[in-house]
Amino acid sequence: MNKLETRIPPPLIVIVIGLLMWQLSPAAMRIEEGALIRQSIAGIVAFIGLTCDFLGAVSFRKVKTTVNPMSPEKSSALVCTGIYKYSRNPMYLGMALLLLAWAIYLASAWSLLGIVAYVLYITRFQIIPEERAMEKLFGQEYRDYKAKVRRWL
Repeated sequence: MNKLETRIPPPLIVIVIGLLMWQLSPAAMRIEEGALIRQSIAGIVAFIGLTCDFLGAVSFRKVKTTVNPMSPEKSSALVCTGIYKYSRNPMYLGMALLLLAWAIYLASAWSLLGIVAYVLYITRFQIIPEERAMEKLFGQEYRDYKAKVRRWL
């Protein structure tokens, strides 16, 4: 199982899960009423998700550290400011929100399983290995940050 750690780019995971959600949606119990409201809510949630992704990436760029989730050991700085004061993983949170927006748009209760799958996969195969790397690189500073800021929200 460790061979999967930090091997698959998280955006690819989002795309695969999004496609699976789409495939599940016709078979699911669909919610058709209020399509305009549902689509508006999906748009708002997607905007919030993209904002989280953007702010996370900008914070990394400001301190000139890697944004590459495949190589957490190459991090040159611990980012604890900006959106990182509220979430240790705002970019993964943003991707989860994009999947939530997609589930809302699809109007399928079954598609919500995709979000659960994403959170479980990313936590196990991306976040936990990244946390090990951050603790190795930044020691007590990272442990203090971890004690103050939640993993997701």
